Amino acid sequence: MNRNRFKRAWLALVLVVLAPAALSAERHYTVTAPDGVQLAVQETGNPAGPAIVFIHGLLGSRLNWEQQTASPDLQRYRLITYDLRGHGLSGKPADAESYRDGRRYAADLAAVLTATRAQRPVLVGWSLGGVVMSNYLAAYGDKQIGALVYVDAVVELSAALISAHPDVYAGMASSDLKTHLDAVRRFLALCFDAQPDAATFERLLANAAMASWPMTKATPAMTVAARQSLPNVRVPLLALYGARDALVNPAPSIALLRELNPRVQATVYEHAGHAPFLEEAQRFNRDLAAFVDAVPGR
Repeated sequence: MNRNRFKRAWLALVLVVLAPAALSAERHYTVTAPDGVQLAVQETGNPAGPAIVFIHGLLGSRLNWEQQTASPDLQRYRLITYDLRGHGLSGKPADAESYRDGRRYAADLAAVLTATRAQRPVLVGWSLGGVVMSNYLAAYGDKQIGALVYVDAVVELSAALISAHPDVYAGMASSDLKTHLDAVRRFLALCFDAQPDAATFERLLANAAMASWPMTKATPAMTVAARQSLPNVRVPLLALYGARDALVNPAPSIALLRELNPRVQATVYEHAGHAPFLEEAQRFNRDLAAFVDAVPGR
């Protein structure tokens, strides 16, 4: 064990013995993106543990990851979440270019990683979060990353990979309030094969309604750099998809990931939809922990 790993292990032991409450204490702060957008960042878990950075999807926020940040199985890790631009408590620019240019999201993630000083974190990107990871890799490479987990991720914005729901997406882009909100509700329902309890659904629906309208309209034209970035990735890659996903087509998405990088490991949850981290949270958390623990240098 090298000196740095010994130091982290010793600090983790001290925290467990002397201050167990500190392991689950949340930190909330902001990070400024290169173009000035304020990004809301949150941390919990063991501050001395291996870092996992969770990146949510369209119309989401850190609230999507509550089954992970509150999980006893994951409290030994440093759990970092942040709200994408245009979402949650992060800044919401009014211009479409702030969202169409995928390099903006890549720069946001880079700013979060720099501010947190996370050492070779495992990045977990859900849905649109997969696009953010691919764009980050295109701009910055994988030298600062320990591993990558694509969760029902968008690999490309193409008809072959994205299920057709034209009325839903048209409604989400509508400037009519009722039409927009009804479409947001339908989009959220499509995220689950087994719908969550009413309180969770209502919370996530309110969260989705907070998202920027210019962002929602611009996202279908967002640049995606998976074909440029993934073939060059050398760190471990894991793809986790729900077989019953109604928004992203699992089989062709996994096939494209493997075409771009044959080293991709893949797991399909037969009874989950677009959000296996909520629909099968315990299994997802166990699989994530096993993957993180197997990353070289951990």
